[in-house]
Amino acid sequence: MTSHERLSRKTLGALPPEGRPAIDPDALRPRIVHLGIGAFHRAHQAVYTEAAEARHNAGWGIVGVSQRSRTVVDALRPQDGLYSLTLREPDGPRTRVVGSVTDVLHATDDGVRLTALIASPDVTVITTTVTEKGYRRDPVGGGLALTDPQVLSDLAGAPAPATVIGQLATGLRARRHTGTPLSIAPCDNMADNGQVVRRLVLDFVAATSWSDRDRLLEWIDSSIAFPSTVVDRIVPATTAADLHAAEAALGLRDEGAVVGEPFTQWVLQDAFAADRPRWETTGAQLVADVAPYQVMKLRLLNGSHSLLAYLGLAGGCRTVADVMNTPWGEPIVRAYATEVAQSLTSAADLDVPAYVDSLLVRFGNHAMHHRTEQIAMDGSLKIPERWLAPLRDLRSAGYDTPVLATALAAWARYTRDERIDDPAADRLRQAWRHHQADAVRELLRILGAPELADDTPLVAEIDARLHAQDLGIEAGLSC
Repeated sequence: MTSHERLSRKTLGALPPEGRPAIDPDALRPRIVHLGIGAFHRAHQAVYTEAAEARHNAGWGIVGVSQRSRTVVDALRPQDGLYSLTLREPDGPRTRVVGSVTDVLHATDDGVRLTALIASPDVTVITTTVTEKGYRRDPVGGGLALTDPQVLSDLAGAPAPATVIGQLATGLRARRHTGTPLSIAPCDNMADNGQVVRRLVLDFVAATSWSDRDRLLEWIDSSIAFPSTVVDRIVPATTAADLHAAEAALGLRDEGAVVGEPFTQWVLQDAFAADRPRWETTGAQLVADVAPYQVMKLRLLNGSHSLLAYLGLAGGCRTVADVMNTPWGEPIVRAYATEVAQSLTSAADLDVPAYVDSLLVRFGNHAMHHRTEQIAMDGSLKIPERWLAPLRDLRSAGYDTPVLATALAAWARYTRDERIDDPAADRLRQAWRHHQADAVRELLRILGAPELADDTPLVAEIDARLHAQDLGIEAGLSC
């Protein structure tokens, strides 16, 4: 392929009209800080922000912050924050450049500037997408993991905090001197994510030896909002083929290209403390309570996604679409949804059957290449909310839970793999030093569910389904 010039503000004029940003990047200024500028943010919140800016011209620019790797910084900084989004429509891809990111920082290398931005009165919104493990929660109590080495380093006064919670607390400490309110909206798949992050920030501040600690805690309580959110769009990891396809579509080289499905959803709690983009004019939903949306998404979409990933890996399926192409893909999703939907609270504006139908369409989109291996990562952090919460509700109400038992068996089978990618990988492997039924009990304890580990009928059912999967007779697992 011919090597093209690189995407940047200087080369925007070379783009085909349909590939250009919806706004003028030069008209933006830093008004939002986003912690965790990975592919998902660039395919989701940044797109909503650009669309709102196109309607209202309020200068809403985003400064994205990479937490660990410099890969995103090195890709986007030479491109002035510009990148392309390719939507994988069933009838063919559509590629265009998104212009809402004004700059990209590295959290520790640019720590001084990050603190200054969080303190700046011009910045009135902070959003985050750092995955569940990025918040450093105690898996048992749910508060900040105060024994985590990076948390301890930040509490000891590291020059540039390495954790997201340390970055927020340090920035808020600097911001208190301006007295200006701020909204922090986490956009990761955690139930009640706003209140979770609020607690973690307060835990961090309370654990410091800062002389102004008590005044800071009071000010955060009165001036900082933590609205909860629900986000949804399938965004697979970008491949070399995706980069080549974006270059072919744009006529410019784009090292920051991302891809996503056509579907997108953003539900936000209407509880902001300061000015924000008018996201609700571009398809986002502002609601008083996001909980019904959160629970439905976590339990139905994310839960069935994890189920397909673990069963798919057992059957040699590389992608979710591959799973849906099997005779058992759609039936297992419908069976799972039927079982888990019994744990949902009724809400007048939630249409569960239509939601499930939409999942099947999305999962079966063969233009997407969402890898089962990617979805299976970090299961010990995802499963408690996706599977164990409905499992507890259903069993306490006297319902049978055969599909959730199948799901847990598939995950248990995965934990025996030496290549498992999970923060609790060592403990998960050690559980298999026991006989299988005892290993299942230990795995449930690692997930923070000792009462389920003591549920002998449940353990026996998981054990039996694990035997069946090992024999290859569970739903004829294969691709």
